[in-house]
Amino acid sequence: MARKRIKLTSKHKDPKGGLNAAGRRAARRQGSNLKPPVSAKQAKRSPKAAGRRRSFCARMSGVKGPMKDKKGRPTRKALALRKWDCSSLA
Repeated sequence: MARKRIKLTSKHKDPKGGLNAAGRRAARRQGSNLKPPVSAKQAKRSPKAAGRRRSFCARMSGVKGPMKDKKGRPTRKALALRKWDCSSLA
Protein backbone atom coordinates (compact mmCIF):
# COMPACT_ATOMS: atom_id res chain seq x y z
CA MET A 1 0.00 0.00 0.00
CA ALA A 2 1.48 3.32 -1.08
CA ARG A 3 1.80 6.19 1.35
CA LYS A 4 -0.43 9.17 0.77
CA ARG A 5 1.49 12.41 0.21
CA ILE A 6 0.51 15.35 2.36
CA LYS A 7 0.40 18.57 0.35
CA LEU A 8 1.83 21.41 2.42
CA THR A 9 3.07 24.85 1.46
CA SER A 10 5.74 27.03 3.04
CA LYS A 11 3.13 28.69 5.29
CA HIS A 12 2.65 25.30 6.98
CA LYS A 13 6.34 24.89 7.80
CA ASP A 14 8.04 26.28 10.88
CA PRO A 15 11.30 28.06 9.96
CA LYS A 16 12.90 26.47 13.03
CA GLY A 17 12.00 22.95 11.86
CA GLY A 18 8.93 20.74 11.54
CA LEU A 19 5.40 21.95 10.99
CA ASN A 20 3.60 24.79 12.70
CA ALA A 21 0.07 24.47 14.12
CA ALA A 22 -1.45 25.43 10.74
CA GLY A 23 0.58 22.67 9.08
CA ARG A 24 -0.62 20.07 11.58
CA ARG A 25 -4.22 21.20 11.00
CA ALA A 26 -3.75 20.93 7.21
CA ALA A 27 -2.27 17.44 7.60
CA ARG A 28 -5.17 16.40 9.82
CA ARG A 29 -7.63 17.54 7.13
CA GLN A 30 -5.75 15.29 4.70
CA GLY A 31 -6.07 12.24 6.97
CA SER A 32 -2.94 12.36 9.14
CA ASN A 33 -2.76 12.69 12.92
CA LEU A 34 0.43 14.64 13.63
CA LYS A 35 1.31 15.82 17.09
CA PRO A 36 3.68 18.65 18.05
CA PRO A 37 7.35 17.88 18.74
CA VAL A 38 8.49 16.72 22.19
CA SER A 39 11.49 18.53 23.66
CA ALA A 40 13.84 17.03 26.23
CA LYS A 41 12.21 19.14 28.95
CA GLN A 42 8.74 17.81 28.08
CA ALA A 43 10.03 14.23 27.86
CA LYS A 44 11.26 14.37 31.46
CA ARG A 45 7.70 14.98 32.66
CA SER A 46 5.99 12.22 30.67
CA PRO A 47 7.21 8.68 29.90
CA LYS A 48 4.80 8.48 26.95
CA ALA A 49 6.24 11.69 25.46
CA ALA A 50 9.77 10.41 26.11
CA GLY A 51 8.97 7.26 24.14
CA ARG A 52 7.63 9.30 21.21
CA ARG A 53 10.77 11.41 21.26
CA ARG A 54 13.15 8.42 21.36
CA SER A 55 11.22 6.74 18.55
CA PHE A 56 11.23 9.86 16.34
CA CYS A 57 14.93 10.50 16.93
CA ALA A 58 15.85 6.88 16.13
CA ARG A 59 13.82 6.91 12.89
CA MET A 60 14.83 10.38 11.73
CA SER A 61 18.51 9.97 12.55
CA GLY A 62 18.63 7.00 10.21
CA VAL A 63 17.20 8.94 7.25
CA LYS A 64 19.74 9.40 4.48
CA GLY A 65 20.63 12.90 3.48
CA PRO A 66 22.86 15.79 4.40
CA MET A 67 22.51 17.95 7.50
CA LYS A 68 23.47 21.07 5.51
CA ASP A 69 22.67 22.19 1.98
CA LYS A 70 25.15 23.48 -0.60
CA LYS A 71 25.01 26.98 0.88
CA GLY A 72 25.79 25.72 4.38
CA ARG A 73 22.27 26.17 5.74
CA PRO A 74 20.70 23.38 7.83
CA THR A 75 18.32 21.10 5.91
CA ARG A 76 14.75 20.37 7.02
CA LYS A 77 16.06 17.09 8.46
CA ALA A 78 18.62 18.92 10.61
CA LEU A 79 16.03 21.45 11.76
CA ALA A 80 13.58 18.70 12.76
CA LEU A 81 16.24 16.82 14.72
CA ARG A 82 17.19 20.04 16.50
CA LYS A 83 13.53 20.84 17.27
CA TRP A 84 13.11 17.43 18.92
CA ASP A 85 16.41 17.81 20.89
CA CYS A 86 17.75 14.61 19.30
CA SER A 87 21.39 15.55 19.85
CA SER A 88 20.96 15.07 23.61
CA LEU A 89 20.01 11.40 23.10
CA ALA A 90 23.28 10.46 21.42
